[in-house]
This record gives sequence, structure tokens and C-alpha cells, in this order.
Amino acid sequence: MNSPRTTLYRDKQNAKLMGVCSGLADYTGIDAIWWRLGFVVLTLATGFGIPIYFVLGLLSSKKPAHLYVDHDEQKYWQRVRQSPKRTAREIRARFRDIDRRLAEVETYYVTSNPRLSAEIERLR
Repeated sequence: MNSPRTTLYRDKQNAKLMGVCSGLADYTGIDAIWWRLGFVVLTLATGFGIPIYFVLGLLSSKKPAHLYVDHDEQKYWQRVRQSPKRTAREIRARFRDIDRRLAEVETYYVTSNPRLSAEIERLR
């Protein structure tokens, strides 16, 4: 999973300082305010919050401007990063549903169209 869409980036467009918290929010789907509060609490409790923030800011690269086409694609990739197996199951379920609905449409048109039904029978 080393796709550009599954990498942690700094999000400078929604940044307050370096974009680490907004990048983590984009990566995990957890709102950036919770990441910011977490760093504040970590800093107050242990003193390591600010150094960790700056190390993450220096190690992570800047988010490409056109990484996602729209908000739905961003949400999709967040789900992929959180649980790839669950996302694959959801996609398989969607395809099964599409296949079932397509079979219903085919059945409807074949049974209601005697010419088409006769043509299919001739081909068998």
C-alpha cells in the first residue's frame, strides 16, 4: 500500500502551523481539532508533544495539490487506510448488488420481449 493516496502528508492548505495535525486528520479521518488537542495534552503531560510534532513535520512531505478529485474520493481513501479488508468487502458487496440488479433487468426484458426470448433460445 505505497500508493500516493495511502501516504501520510502534511496538509498545508488546512494548516495552523506546519500542517501535521491536518495531515493526520486527512490520513485517519479523525478531525484535526482532536489531533491538535492531543498534541497539547501530550505536551502538557510529558513535554514530548512539541518535539514529536516538529519531527513529524520535518519527516513528512507536503501533500500534493491535486491528490484527490473530490471529497468522496478523499473519504474512500481514508476508509482504505483505516481498514483495507472492510473496504474490499464493501466494494464486493456493491458489485454483487449491481450484478443482482442487472440480472433482474435482463430477466425483465427477456420475459417481456418474445422476439428477444426466441432469439436467445435459437442461440442455445
